[in-house]
Amino acid sequence: MNKIVFISGASKGIGLAIANAFNKNGYDVIGTARSKFTFSPENTSVKMLPIQLDITSRESVKNLPNKLKDLNLMPSIIINNAGITSDQLFVRMSDDDWDNVINTNLNGVFNITKVFIKHLIKSKSGRIINISSVSGLMGNPGQVNYSSAKAALNGFTKSLAKEVGSRNITVNSIAPGFIETDMTAYLSDDDKLKLIDDIPLKQFGHVNDIAELAMFLAGEKGAYITGQTISVDGGLFMY
Repeated sequence: MNKIVFISGASKGIGLAIANAFNKNGYDVIGTARSKFTFSPENTSVKMLPIQLDITSRESVKNLPNKLKDLNLMPSIIINNAGITSDQLFVRMSDDDWDNVINTNLNGVFNITKVFIKHLIKSKSGRIINISSVSGLMGNPGQVNYSSAKAALNGFTKSLAKEVGSRNITVNSIAPGFIETDMTAYLSDDDKLKLIDDIPLKQFGHVNDIAELAMFLAGEKGAYITGQTISVDGGLFMY
């Protein structure tokens, strides 16, 4: 298995932390985001390639493998991280609130995984890591759209793991809880304190908590783990 990783939603937050972790450990990194962005690699002996890409556009995504083949950068590790929120109580949720979240957080994962899966099967090795959410496990008021997409992603993970396991491909999900990112930055101090009160470890997580688990699942030590959704949430949801 080569040391090339693809990460969607890699321009900031969890995705950027994952990109930097893999770069630091000697992996070539291909990262995408909807807007133009740049990387600041720590390990300059390997590549970090930023690509502007709308993962909800199937035509754009279909052109991606050919571009990477030309650069000799076809990845063996696929990390589906890109995601958005459009929070609203269900009775007030617009069609766009629903469609935009489902298209990015679920259909986008389908689009990206679909264009790479035959390459992984042919190579008879690979890792697929989906960044889900604790909201997909326990639900969250105001996030019927987001929770639905992430819950579906967990089912996607299990089913695909059973299909491709015989080809030495693992498929897992990581379900972050409340992590210090732009997605939680909008919360007031009072709201944060209320949330922290429900977390047994009494703190929000850090993006590196997610990045380190992604590194583990992508490496040899994670080779016998597949079809799992692993929570990284300070104990917020236990099952």
